[in-house]
Amino acid sequence: MATARASDGAAIHYDVRGDGERSLLLLAGQSNDHRWWDSVRADFDARFRTIAVDWRGTGASDKPADDSYSTTRFADDALAVLDDLGIARTHLYGTSMGGRVAQWLAAGHPDRVDRLVLGCTSPGGRHGFERNGAVIRSLTQPDRDAARRALLELMYTPGWLATHPGPHYTVGDPGMTPHARSGHLKASRRHDSWDLLPDIAAPTLVVHGTDDKLSPAANATLIAGRIADARAELIDGARHAYFEEFRAVASPLVVEFLEGRGPARSAYS
Repeated sequence: MATARASDGAAIHYDVRGDGERSLLLLAGQSNDHRWWDSVRADFDARFRTIAVDWRGTGASDKPADDSYSTTRFADDALAVLDDLGIARTHLYGTSMGGRVAQWLAAGHPDRVDRLVLGCTSPGGRHGFERNGAVIRSLTQPDRDAARRALLELMYTPGWLATHPGPHYTVGDPGMTPHARSGHLKASRRHDSWDLLPDIAAPTLVVHGTDDKLSPAANATLIAGRIADARAELIDGARHAYFEEFRAVASPLVVEFLEGRGPARSAYS
């Protein structure tokens, strides 16, 4: 692990693997650290120099007890990592909250992003499609074991969970402070990139599972319609953690896109 310094002085840890000529910055979901990518990262390390970030508040990064948690701040932190590595331009793959952060980074710094992949994410605000009340209630129920199980079932299908007992690195970093966890939740809730999405100049692939109830799949076509050079790919039967459970479909799809190969139209929707 290495450490970058954010503009406010916070230490942002990141992990570098692979030795490809092109870099690929990987941005994890809300309240998760770089381990979010562990189950699929080898699919990218063989071709790219991958960089996975511990968000502020997670992993080995600083956990400020202030209000410095927002998707725009997270984008600045990611930029600090690129600067620390001396990377002028990179491919970018963000999932869930990481996809929200990637939207800011790509729109605000088009010179730094080569190709962009946005997975299981949303533009937020009044235009984004949000999870329904039943999903929210299942995640906020007082029985924490039941709430965790509900989250797992939003991430993966029951059949997959029956044969993959874990550990599951997509359901939150257990080392987070309550303040940091609350900060991440507020950051996602306050995200609204609708007006800036047309500023994204990078060729963009938007990937989503058709059965994602945590971030409804309608967000995929919504986002793709706002970006000039974008296409949406819907993976049939996949839930929020499509990249892990449906690795055999998702990873080749993303690699082909990043390498400038693959179909012009959706092959999996």
